[in-house]
Amino acid sequence: MNELIKIDNDRQTVSGRSLHEFLEIETRYNDWFHRMVEYGFIEGMDFYSILSESTGGRPGTDHQLTIDMAKEVCMIQRTERGKQARQYFIEVEKAWNSPEAIMARALKMADRKLQQLQSQVVVLLPKAEQFDKFISGENYQDMNTVAKAIGWGRNKLFAELRERKILMRDNKPYQEYIDRGYFVVKEKPIDMGGFTFNKPQTYVTPKGVDYLSRLLNGQGQKEDKLCVNSGH
Repeated sequence: MNELIKIDNDRQTVSGRSLHEFLEIETRYNDWFHRMVEYGFIEGMDFYSILSESTGGRPGTDHQLTIDMAKEVCMIQRTERGKQARQYFIEVEKAWNSPEAIMARALKMADRKLQQLQSQVVVLLPKAEQFDKFISGENYQDMNTVAKAIGWGRNKLFAELRERKILMRDNKPYQEYIDRGYFVVKEKPIDMGGFTFNKPQTYVTPKGVDYLSRLLNGQGQKEDKLCVNSGH
């Protein structure tokens, strides 16, 4: 099918100025279009306004017409050019609604969606892999690392956990939270002046990282209450 008037295939609309030119309307475009609208066409439903490309002066107003509106406008003209354009738009609609065209549009939309999802995967996968590595297996973390991971300052985190009676004054966890599997305490060798002694070091388990993250976002309080009520 030869293209008599350029169609926006994504929206199935046609430029009012292009139609005006094809129909060889002698009346100035703005006046002619205003008269067409008086036949009952509604902006936002049958057409919408845009700025046309400037040829050196101020940009003029153009309109994108639905194919249905374009057909009616052509019929109103009662000219041979109007009849020719109306038949053209009918053929355009038939082609647009053919099974082949519908399938092609569906495939195009699916491909676009797939590309969007692939872009999201590229962004999220490294973060997911890093998080999985952070909380998997025996990957115990010291408090400094945990503080950075959950977005708290180290001293602020210690103070908050002491306030909540999770850590004691010496920043070691209460036995209750060790029993829950949130912390482990290991002896760390310290060399000082030729002497070596073991100092207890607190580490956070993967389960504990998740607990602290939720607790400090206000989501762990309910769990604490449940544990107290159940006797754990």
